Amino acid sequence: MQSKDDSPQADQPLAGCRVVERSRSVAAAYAGRLLAAMGAEVVMLEPAQGSPLRNAPPLLAGSGDSALFAYLSVGKRSLVCNPHTAAGQALLQRELAQADILIDDTPLEERSAVNLDPHAVAERHPQLVHVSVLPFGASGPKARWCAEEVNLLHAGGEGYLLPNGLSNELFPDRPPLKIYGHFAGYQGGSTAAMCALAAWWAVPLQGGQYVDVSVQDATLSVGAFALQRLGDGSLEHRTTRRFRYGGVFETLNGYLELLTLEDRQWSGLVELMGRPAWALDEALHDPLERSRRGDELNRHIREWMARHRVEDIVRRAQELGVPAAKYRTPAEVVGGEHEAARGLFGPATLEDGEEVDVLVAPFQFRCTPLQRGGAVPALGEMNEEAIEV
Repeated sequence: MQSKDDSPQADQPLAGCRVVERSRSVAAAYAGRLLAAMGAEVVMLEPAQGSPLRNAPPLLAGSGDSALFAYLSVGKRSLVCNPHTAAGQALLQRELAQADILIDDTPLEERSAVNLDPHAVAERHPQLVHVSVLPFGASGPKARWCAEEVNLLHAGGEGYLLPNGLSNELFPDRPPLKIYGHFAGYQGGSTAAMCALAAWWAVPLQGGQYVDVSVQDATLSVGAFALQRLGDGSLEHRTTRRFRYGGVFETLNGYLELLTLEDRQWSGLVELMGRPAWALDEALHDPLERSRRGDELNRHIREWMARHRVEDIVRRAQELGVPAAKYRTPAEVVGGEHEAARGLFGPATLEDGEEVDVLVAPFQFRCTPLQRGGAVPALGEMNEEAIEV
């Protein structure tokens, strides 16, 4: 086992932190991914057949490997461990004894059988931070419910608000949708990672803690503004939830999003459109009047947008201080000038040796650049090493 002192990530924010991850969900795996990105040593405990995420779509062309798993596992280690056997249980307890944080999405009904009940874990490892990541949390009437991404997205309220804005205008008969990918899973994973760090930093004063993370709650928190409006007596819905003016617009060669919340931004937008007569109406100096006439303004803006190229609009908008951004393809994002300047993507080595670019992390540290790159671990690649210890 490589010591903490000679780790290649010794200069990273979480150098010296050891994490054991037992995950089958995106939420738990993403929590481990974020900690690994900050330099923690993350050991995935996998069954003999591997994590179910190893077969999760989308699959990479050629190899057929899971692109999702590749992203979620970069920089981690893999240890095959069957805690239902005596040898596997001994291996599990040894790993937990060396760990600072356990990330665990084992269903409640299975935890006692593998000695991962929170009380049993706390008794054996009193300094360990045990983070439970379940669809509806580990307590309450839904604690034993299963859920997929679409269930969690709607249980968290976002499904009630989709599609909205331009999508709802163009396709008013469409049923509620889900956001592409794993929006709820990533929200749950982000919450779990932050909770894990908060509890870990408190260990010297508090000792180990058990943290109960609900993916539904994490997703619900994203809609804080909608909840605030609900408290004020206003129930938002996908047919009414939109900016009074602005939002998504179709241009001559693509889509962009425009957001003008401040007077100076409205003035910049008027300048961007060449000071048309309709926009010079004195009444529109009042932001409340602009809100009241939002549909009228958007009709004018939409007509103007449709005659111009998205790149020209965004470039000029940035010069004038108008918040506007192009909707870009994944290839445009990975190859973007801004992303390259900030070093957002780094090379990841797949199991077959191929290199692909993946997002390093959704954050950066000013004084400590995160380590770029890493490898996708082969199933059980550290088992021989673990046996020798």
